[in-house]
Amino acid sequence: MRGITGRICLELVVGKTAKDWREENPEKDGNIRDYASIEQLVVLSNMESLNSVLLNQGIGVGERFNLLNKTAVEQIRILISNNLSRKLLKN
Repeated sequence: MRGITGRICLELVVGKTAKDWREENPEKDGNIRDYASIEQLVVLSNMESLNSVLLNQGIGVGERFNLLNKTAVEQIRILISNNLSRKLLKN
């Protein structure tokens, strides 16, 4: 079950599965994480940790998916907005 939800976390954050990414990018070495942005990697790590906590609490897959999706969207929005703010302040 952890493998399945790990794939769900990846798809929530990056927007595709590792398999889909490999099929779309056969010329690239490495894996999807090697090409993810720092924001995506931070959120992915957070989602994997949160998923583990939710699993240990016995939360079902449907509710976990909803919580993970909501949290991923919120975290990516905040990280990208903060990054943009920093870039604007530098200029």
